[in-house]
Amino acid sequence: MSELRILAVSEGPTADDWRHVHNVIIPADALSADEVRERIGRNRLHVAYRGDTLVGCTTVRPGAVATVIVRVLAQYRRQGIGRQLHAMALAEARALDAERVETIVWASNVDGLRFAAAHGYAEEVDRYLPDGEDVPYITLRRA
Repeated sequence: MSELRILAVSEGPTADDWRHVHNVIIPADALSADEVRERIGRNRLHVAYRGDTLVGCTTVRPGAVATVIVRVLAQYRRQGIGRQLHAMALAEARALDAERVETIVWASNVDGLRFAAAHGYAEEVDRYLPDGEDVPYITLRRA
């Protein structure tokens, strides 16, 4: 098993890979290349590879209440990748002086909800149902 390689997202292949992971895990909110470029400007985005294989991505939205989102492709879950990505993203949020940390999980992502709970995101602070959607997004605060 090769080591996890985590790269900051910029224009080009890393942005395409970040978009791919996002769109596979959240197909109801698929993003365009332009939307990813906009997110690069306001968030900290990373992609993760095991060897040359894309396995996941992260988003850190800076602020007093930072949002940390970890996504791991289904076939690579339960191998410690999410734990490593979460530790890196959480450290980045703390380095940005976040007073609190939250995450957002699509309610139909049962693995994501379990992962969040296992990593201390226990307090539900919001549910958001986008127009025309049937499944809400849940915002959870880390204790």
